[in-house]
Amino acid sequence: MNEMPYHRMRVITVANQKGGVGKTTTAINLTTALAAIDKRVLLVDLDPQGNASTGLGIERDNREISSYDVLTGAASITEAAMPTAVPNLFVVPSTLDLLGVEMEISGYEDRAYRLRNALRRHAQEGAHFDYVLIDCPPSLNLLTINAMAAANSVLVPLQCEFFALEGLSQLLQTVEQVRNGLNPGLDLHGIVLTMYDGRNNLATQVVRDVRAFMGEHVYQTVIPRNVRVSEAPSFGKPAILYDMKCPGSQAYIRLASEMIQRERQLAAA
Repeated sequence: MNEMPYHRMRVITVANQKGGVGKTTTAINLTTALAAIDKRVLLVDLDPQGNASTGLGIERDNREISSYDVLTGAASITEAAMPTAVPNLFVVPSTLDLLGVEMEISGYEDRAYRLRNALRRHAQEGAHFDYVLIDCPPSLNLLTINAMAAANSVLVPLQCEFFALEGLSQLLQTVEQVRNGLNPGLDLHGIVLTMYDGRNNLATQVVRDVRAFMGEHVYQTVIPRNVRVSEAPSFGKPAILYDMKCPGSQAYIRLASEMIQRERQLAAA
């Protein structure tokens, strides 16, 4: 496990360099489910598109302090974290300013550790979150590297489609590079299979292939393709709030339980 000054606070990066795999949807609904079981949770939106912030009801005009300000050192996590409609869930929102942050911080010696250092300062101030989840952009850039350098673990949403394993191999190589060069304690928390359609033979085969390739790293919970989950962000709500009884919401609730179980196993190891 990754020993950091903020070790009581588990930091999990949600990453996949491929877009459209359910990464942001997973980050939103997993943080909501964790908050619902009385965990104090922070979602850091590191995607310039800002969809995680929008999906939690944070209007763009209200994002006065953002993850850009945190990475550039203009603001602290405490100053940037905004409450959401979900009790116990806070978000550091994203703005389009993040598009230029790589050039702005590229000359800093600690350019890969800007987020890690901000989280450490937050913990040293006496503030506390049980979980911090980081929603990454769909690319392997300095923002994603910052997220992995700050994290204990990486959670990978993987769409049940033909090229899934090809993209996974590339991401796992990046995780290994970060572990070797920046964050020796980084581990793979798990792979979440998303957008599963049981009527599709290819999707069923992908599930088999990924489980055969990655074994117990793959969560048992599979997130189904679900219209209600897709609708929820347009209402500024997590699917779990929008329609808790729909199959997608129920799957994310099960995923949160499974994740907590893995956390207990990690703590006992």
